[in-house]
Amino acid sequence: MVDAVPLALRGVTRSFVQGDRSLDVLRGVDLELRAGEAVALVGPSGSGKSTLLHVAGLLERPDAGDVLVEGRSASSSGDAERTLLRRRHFGFVYQYHHLLPEFSALENVMLPQMLNGLSRKDAMDRARALLGMVGLTPRADHRPGRMSGGEQQRVAIVRAVANAPRVLLADEPTGNLDTGTADTVFRQLLTLVRETGMAALIATHNPELAARMDRTVSLREGVLSG
Repeated sequence: MVDAVPLALRGVTRSFVQGDRSLDVLRGVDLELRAGEAVALVGPSGSGKSTLLHVAGLLERPDAGDVLVEGRSASSSGDAERTLLRRRHFGFVYQYHHLLPEFSALENVMLPQMLNGLSRKDAMDRARALLGMVGLTPRADHRPGRMSGGEQQRVAIVRAVANAPRVLLADEPTGNLDTGTADTVFRQLLTLVRETGMAALIATHNPELAARMDRTVSLREGVLSG
């Protein structure tokens, strides 16, 4: 039996009302993400990239169309089921790291695993292994305030993949970093995607980073192409 596609969007539309008019942000979007591939999502500012990521990650409901997770429709699921799907199948990385400042890097990566039912020991072992994959073993016991921006973002990335999600959604994950640090963080992000077999959709304004991914899709005036 062929494995189901980790994530697919079918004819997704999303509109917002501004004053007396409706703004069509997504217009009939179709997209498939395959396991182990990194897809760049590009488009001008305000084109709806964040909205697309929110709909794909079940944070917003589409007005029409469907979001399929492992081949099963999620658009009509209740809020509790959608929350469970997000916890089990998705990892999210944002432009700002959103780490918990009172916890160490190790603890920040442990927490989502423990919330998902893993024992403290197993969560700690996996967190140490993940931090080691991105070169942060020496910084594991440091709190975010004692880490550089690049180190904090690497912690955010391994936290996002701590529960072995099938899909990683990232919104400008290197947007706040200088060029050299962004390159290091992005390279390690791609390594994690390919070594774990996740499907990744990564919004970026950086054409050089987009060119290093497996393929690129472009969002303009609500229409996705590529």
